[in-house]
Amino acid sequence: MGKLFGTDGIRGVVNAGLDADLAYKVGLAAATVLAKSKGGKPLVTIGKDTRISGDLLKGSLISGLCTAGADVLDLGTLPTPGVAWVTVDEEADAGIVISASHNPFEHNGIKIFNGKGFKLSDELEEKIEDIVLFGSNNVPMKTRGDIGKVSYVAPKASEDYIDHLESTIDSTLGGLRILVDCANGAASATAARLFDRFSKLRTDVINADPDGVNINDRCGSTHMDALAAMVKAGGYDMGIAFDGDADRCLAVDELGNLIDGDQIMAACGLDMKSKGRLPGDTVVATVMSNLGFHVYAKEHEMKLECTDVGDRNVLERMVEKGYALGGEQSGHMIFLDHATTGDGQLTALQILALLKESGKKASEVFSACPRYPQVLINVPVADNDVKKAAMASPLLAQAVQREEEALGDEGRILVRPSGTEALMRVMVEARSQETAQETAQRLADLIPEL
Repeated sequence: MGKLFGTDGIRGVVNAGLDADLAYKVGLAAATVLAKSKGGKPLVTIGKDTRISGDLLKGSLISGLCTAGADVLDLGTLPTPGVAWVTVDEEADAGIVISASHNPFEHNGIKIFNGKGFKLSDELEEKIEDIVLFGSNNVPMKTRGDIGKVSYVAPKASEDYIDHLESTIDSTLGGLRILVDCANGAASATAARLFDRFSKLRTDVINADPDGVNINDRCGSTHMDALAAMVKAGGYDMGIAFDGDADRCLAVDELGNLIDGDQIMAACGLDMKSKGRLPGDTVVATVMSNLGFHVYAKEHEMKLECTDVGDRNVLERMVEKGYALGGEQSGHMIFLDHATTGDGQLTALQILALLKESGKKASEVFSACPRYPQVLINVPVADNDVKKAAMASPLLAQAVQREEEALGDEGRILVRPSGTEALMRVMVEARSQETAQETAQRLADLIPEL
């Protein structure tokens, strides 16, 4: 990670680490770096989720971009993967998303895609950081006709994106009845219109009334209990939940049971394998994927390659080796034949089409991949220096080794720093919930003492 950019862009509480001045400098620096790379005037798309601070940061970013000579396409409120797709479709040089994904409303973030819809390279991020931190006062301000201009293309851009999503499946989805939770986030602007394209699909939508502060508030993919209860009580075939910027998708079956990212990858991977659409018979996951997914993949002659946590790492492996499916247990699913980043609405269409084609209930299709009891404890820490010290601690390493020896082949331990928050994460899987909980707690209790 750099000084500003973490694993998923720049993140912070607005006006307490991330403010208008920083956003202006990022826009200024991004336009400068892009212009030098292109050798001419860059074109940049920009979109946001529904946070109250989104317009504040967007205005500052656009000011910086235009001051340094970039033209801007303002996409309005649009899911993160929508911004990535429009960036490619409009042949722009970069795309910027203002979002903090699944985090509470007081947080926000700045994420930059390149012209191919992939997250910006470390090299370009470092160049932007250098200008923001050390050289923004030396960036020449454009004058006269060299100043950038802004075009407002929100309605057309979102319709084009919805057209693309609709084209990714052949099914009418007829006969299915679903409940969709938009997390009061970016999906509020697109999900209802997308699912209405399928006239034989019966769709009810909840948490699609954003007010700037209710994004992810006891709803969406990080709070599944209410959706699960409503699906079970209402007799729905499936519930779908997005996060604030709609790059994640989780689901619940007709019984209200959670369908996580591992189970989505397992079912979709097996389906793609049977149709000859899974290169290398391989799915790319992360080290956080459940042991049950590993067992399922082996039983069904699929290969599982695991990267470090982060959909960026998953995508890099997929592109490097030509794989088509990858993702995270948390709901970031990448279908590389259709998208360059995790896309919650795209994922929803894929699993609904699979469910319809199977003729089975969701509980039958997705519960085939077992889920070992897993406990994740987040331990607050002061800053990145504490994270580094913890990861370098011999005491922690020795404790992890002892616990791993006690679990043997029937469990797994992962201790890692969060890439976006001041947290150390302790994850333990075991045959029983009790063993997983006790093991994780012992390790979590050790971290503050290091």
